[in-house]
This record gives sequence, C-alpha cells and structure tokens, in this order.
Amino acid sequence: MTSQAGSTPRVALVTGTSSGIGAAVVEYFCEQGYQVLAVDFNAAGKVAADAAGAAFFQADLTDPQACRDAVNDAVRRFGSVDILVNNAGIQHVETIEAFPEEKWRNIIDLMLTAPFLLSQAAWPYMRKAGWGRIINIASIHAQVASPGKAAYVSAKHGLIGLTKTAALEGGEQGITANTICPAYVKTPLVDNQIADQAKLNGMDEQEVIEKIMLKNAAIKRLIDPSEVAQMVAYLASDAAGAVTGSSWNIDLGWTAH
Repeated sequence: MTSQAGSTPRVALVTGTSSGIGAAVVEYFCEQGYQVLAVDFNAAGKVAADAAGAAFFQADLTDPQACRDAVNDAVRRFGSVDILVNNAGIQHVETIEAFPEEKWRNIIDLMLTAPFLLSQAAWPYMRKAGWGRIINIASIHAQVASPGKAAYVSAKHGLIGLTKTAALEGGEQGITANTICPAYVKTPLVDNQIADQAKLNGMDEQEVIEKIMLKNAAIKRLIDPSEVAQMVAYLASDAAGAVTGSSWNIDLGWTAH
C-alpha cells in the first residue's frame, strides 16, 4: 500500500470516476488507504469522490492543459503521482460513412491523446520515485472490431500501442504499464450503447444484449465494475512488479473463439 519502506500512502490519479469502472477503482483504492484524486468531466463526480473519501478534480481531458492541470493538482495535494489509471471514455455509434468528424476527434482526444498527456505529466514523479504504475482501461475492442465504432476501436487499439511503448521506456525506471481489456461492463456508457445499437440495428434493447453484446461470450452476462477494479488493484500492487507491456482480457471468453 505504500510507495516506499515508510508509511507514506501511495497516490493514485484515476480518470472517468463519476460511475462505473472508475468509481469502483476509486472506492477500492480509498478502502486500501491510498491518497486518490478522482478526475471527471462531470461535476457530479464529486459526489462519488466524496462518498469514497477521494479528492476531486473536474476537468475536460480533451483539453491538453487540463491533463497537465490534473497531474499538477494531485502533486499539489499529495506530493506525487504513483499510480495513473486512464479510464475516461465516451462512445458514439455510427457507420464510417456517417460518422461526424467532431465526434471522431473528441473520442480520440479523450481516449488516446489524454492518456498520453497524463502519462507524460506523471512520468517525472514516477521516475524520481523509482516506482510507478500506468494502467490503461481499454476494451476488448482494443483487440477486435465491431461495426459502428470506428473512433472507439481506433482509440482502444492505439492505447495498446501506447502501453507497450511506455512499458519499454519505463522498465529501467521502475515504471510499469499495462492495459485491461474488458468486454461489456455494466456501466452507464454501456447502457447508452445498448440504446444506440438498438437504433442502428433495428432491434429492441434486450436483443442487442443477447445477439450483439453477448453473442461471442462464453459467459452470458455483463461484467461488474468491481471485477475490473480487482484487476487494477493487482496491476497497481508490488506483486505485479514484473508485469508490464501486457494486455489483460476480462472478456467472458470473447476471444477464445
């Protein structure tokens, strides 16, 4: 739980924390005694942060300066950043032909450029400490594709490349970088996708869950955010010190085919 032999709690910066995976990660870290900065675009994220015992920083991470400001706020409050969990994400479902350019840029900025900028800003503090964990929350769509998700799939594929590069550059400095690739997690983002997919495919929402989201799954259910948080906890621990550059599937058997 501590970043060195003494009793100083480790400092974690987590993005996309108002609900779902991010909220579950913040809650776990706080329970374990970490100092946590929860970062979210939505001001309502402060409610979840307060309930968990975390500090809160409101930011639009599509703004490069906001990424740097988030790291600076964690350093101002806690003195460093030991763990970075890049989780913030959005989704837009549309065919390539009809995909709005503005939506494309917004998704890439939030889900690929922001993790790069946050990692870049946190890197000097991790290097100085000789210990750091970068954990990128991707998706099974970092490894496979689905129709209607050009920007999302592109950003998540890119996140794996960023993770591998960070792992190679950080190894000798005590910094590890890993990616978690969940299938569909029961979050508000997925709830919105269900509605969008229903409209795109002319189905009702239950059909979307059964015929699209769980079609390739061996385990026929959605994933609970706490299950992803437990994987984050492992990768953030000392026990995972030899684990870097890897992609960890929590995919209900999706890619076993």
